[in-house]
Amino acid sequence: MSKRWITDYAQIIAGATLVALAYNLFLLPTKLAAGGISGVSTILFEVYALSPALTQFLINLPIFVIGWITLGSDFSWKTLVGTFWVPFMIYLTAEFPYTVSNPILGAIYGGIILGIGLGTVYKGGGSTGGTAAIAQVVKKFTGLSSGYSQLIVDGFVVISSIIVFNLELTLFALMCIYITSKTIDIVQLRTSASKLMMIITEEEEKIHHLISNQIDRGLTKVQTIGGYSNRDKTMILCVAEQQETVQLKRQLQDEEPTAFVVFISASEVLGRGFSLDKYYGQKF
Repeated sequence: MSKRWITDYAQIIAGATLVALAYNLFLLPTKLAAGGISGVSTILFEVYALSPALTQFLINLPIFVIGWITLGSDFSWKTLVGTFWVPFMIYLTAEFPYTVSNPILGAIYGGIILGIGLGTVYKGGGSTGGTAAIAQVVKKFTGLSSGYSQLIVDGFVVISSIIVFNLELTLFALMCIYITSKTIDIVQLRTSASKLMMIITEEEEKIHHLISNQIDRGLTKVQTIGGYSNRDKTMILCVAEQQETVQLKRQLQDEEPTAFVVFISASEVLGRGFSLDKYYGQKF
């Protein structure tokens, strides 16, 4: 049993638990049909008082078959865990004493927790079944992000909920799935405060010295030619944390004000000094 296998399934179970809690604590009490099978189960609960846990489980079964055929057995085994775990946790937490009745709070906090849960499940390579599985199929064939795929699929369910609920609740539900879709992408990309600095200069050694001595970061040099001046220049690429970037910005403004600098937010950084230790085992 590999470490990756354990990590994936742990993420799926943890994420599916958050999905269930978001539903019972925020979405169902505020009558927000925030897309997906959970939205369908909210509508059916309102109209026919059907158990949301049972409704989600029964609807998920045929959709699970679609996921198996389209996305492969590895995805489907992981989806199977989510398919069972979400309605199971909804059943266990059905009588949870702390719930929210304000639809604004339900849309905001429910959307955030739901997004964290779904994003965590997706990071584990799985799905919670239902339209989450359909969203992954949409992602595969359209190239859209997981968040936007979820937004498209859930939008159809939310808009149809206006038949049962009023327009105000439908609009809150739309707000909820928008928040959910953004949160999913943030969780999957692990958005950080790191910045990519692109520095174009004729004083490469001076800036190399500043980066190495002031913020102790690595860098990459790319030889370029100025489009206007037609002169040889160097583009220096450097990734640093937020505070390091601010420090270097001040140094550049003081010591090399003619350098052309672009700061870009880095959603995720892998490599030495970020996902790995900064040094190769040296002790300082």
